[in-house]
Amino acid sequence: MNLPNRITIVRIVLSILLLVLLIFPFDMCGISFPIFHLFGSITVSLQYIIGGVIFLVASLTDFLDGNIARKKGLVTDFGKVMDAIADKVLVNGVLIVLACNGLINVVIPVIIITRDIFVDSIKMVAGGKGKAVGASILGKLKTICMMTGLTLVFFYNIPFELLNVNVAEGLLYAATVLSIISGVQYYIVNKEFFKEK
Repeated sequence: MNLPNRITIVRIVLSILLLVLLIFPFDMCGISFPIFHLFGSITVSLQYIIGGVIFLVASLTDFLDGNIARKKGLVTDFGKVMDAIADKVLVNGVLIVLACNGLINVVIPVIIITRDIFVDSIKMVAGGKGKAVGASILGKLKTICMMTGLTLVFFYNIPFELLNVNVAEGLLYAATVLSIISGVQYYIVNKEFFKEK
């Protein structure tokens, strides 16, 4: 197994650990995470700070494995499949858990996950007909907004919370809008694959 694929596997492991950290009923086991009061008005839980660190490291490995694979010619079919799985486990899992915990609007994961299913379906149809569908600029911008927004959610929107500006929420809504636009763009660019012959 080459280095990029190992990094991808690490991301999957980190993603699973993160989801366990967020959904495991620690309180039922008598375990509680320390709560801190910062700057007099911001209350943070060590649970989400640890989760934020794991999420940030996992997100950075996504950038790292792709870069190494492309620069050193180590792109493999295994890597492509596992990279897609790692991304879905990390991002979609976190979106669902944060929505269930009331930290983000439930509309955000519904739209983003539905869009991902739609785009993945287009990629499968196009791939079955011999065409690879790459990520669009809007799709990449959506990912940047989403990953930055989710990181800020984990870290309680600090430092922007001190200015009473919810940058985390703004970025996630921007990612949601970009998801819709880029999803429509994917369809328009590849709509010929859906025509019956």
